[in-house]
Amino acid sequence: MSEQQRAEETLYRVVLNDEEQYSIWWADRALPAGWHAEGTEGTREECLARIADIWTDLRPLSLRRRMDATAA
Repeated sequence: MSEQQRAEETLYRVVLNDEEQYSIWWADRALPAGWHAEGTEGTREECLARIADIWTDLRPLSLRRRMDATAA
């Protein structure tokens, strides 16, 4: 099996941290500290597409809150 085929068969999950920043992580590995499963699992491309759909504001949550407070 080629490395390309292995990569296509690897199952990933979408993860996010407390700052609502998204990434992908191997589905068969324990999550790193500070990261939580979002609920989506699939190929790398599927997970990246999900992130592109839901992560529309790339600012960390703490920055968004500060900016909202300043604007109010």
